[in-house]
Amino acid sequence: MLVSTLPALQLIYDTAPIGLACLSPDCRYLLINQRLTEICGISIEGHLGHTVRDCVPALAGSVEQIVRSIVATGEPVIGIEVAGQRADQVEERSWVTYWHPLRMPDGEIVAVNVAAEEITERKRAEREIHSARDAAETALRHLRDIQDTLIEAEKLAALGRMVAGVAHEINTPLGSSLTVASTLQRKAEQFAAEVARGNLKRSTLTGFLELVRDASAQLVTNLGRAAERVQSFKQVAADQTESLRRSFDAGELTGQVLSQFERQLRVRDIAFSLHCETNLAMDSYPGPFGQVLTNLAVNAMTHAFSDGETGTINVSLRAVNDDHVELLFADDGCGMAPDVERRAFDPFFTTRRHDGASGLGLHIVHSIVVDRLGGQLRLESLPGAGTRFQLILPRIAPDRR
Repeated sequence: MLVSTLPALQLIYDTAPIGLACLSPDCRYLLINQRLTEICGISIEGHLGHTVRDCVPALAGSVEQIVRSIVATGEPVIGIEVAGQRADQVEERSWVTYWHPLRMPDGEIVAVNVAAEEITERKRAEREIHSARDAAETALRHLRDIQDTLIEAEKLAALGRMVAGVAHEINTPLGSSLTVASTLQRKAEQFAAEVARGNLKRSTLTGFLELVRDASAQLVTNLGRAAERVQSFKQVAADQTESLRRSFDAGELTGQVLSQFERQLRVRDIAFSLHCETNLAMDSYPGPFGQVLTNLAVNAMTHAFSDGETGTINVSLRAVNDDHVELLFADDGCGMAPDVERRAFDPFFTTRRHDGASGLGLHIVHSIVVDRLGGQLRLESLPGAGTRFQLILPRIAPDRR
């Protein structure tokens, strides 16, 4: 045979670290080294002179097609992966093969050289990496589901705190109104009794009319205040539960949301000041905007003024330019250590887990400001010197789809 007369080629076959073979145009083995016989487990002598179909019937169709293609076009075929499992082996083995024509000096193709590099370990590693990646992605999805659930729970908890504050704000004017109404009812009964006895005095009539006038004024004032609280709460609650986009005045919304915390701040002797410019129209998401304010307020009361400490919270809202507004939320509380400040927005990080804090409040703030409202958020804090949040928000929120 032609190739068997080439000692150099035979030496390469015998010493090569990869599988090598030489096939005739009719797919008979002219040469093969020990490395390549591992594909089927047949000896070198068992290959020579036999066809691929005799030795590796499972691969015969593919091999014959490749050889025909090379003979017809003269072009090599590279990077073909083959896999097989011998009867005496449990694990499937894989190779990547390279096919090149062997030509005579006149260009005639007389054989096809095959090189096969075993990639079984690489394939196993790829499968393990793929499996590990799938497991990691599953765990990540599970973690995100848990995080979403906890975030929703945190939102509901914030809404619950708001409900408690609103209930007290409504109870106060309603209680006063009930007292006034009861007094008015009692005086009306006394007045009616005097009229019935026929001994009504001018002074009694004058006193009763003054009482009615004063009581009516108090009722209008108190019931109006309660109605305002109810309307404010209805709008804020609707915004936070539906998270729909609409046009609103940022100053008015800020006042509505933070008014829900007035009672808690008074009880804890925390001074509060709010300064909002007028005509701060926004086309954005009032629910998430209100959620940010709620979480900042709760964060201040929980962390800045913990353990009964008192101080001041200052909130201001102003126009930066025609396209952006700036919200500053600052307190003069205990402040944060550098390592706490660095991790303040990390999910589930909290310094007061023993008090039931979830560590999601500021993480939600960051997610809403950056991802939902399209804004920027900056935190500055020093131990003993308070904390300052600066939010730069676009008046027209980006369309998040």
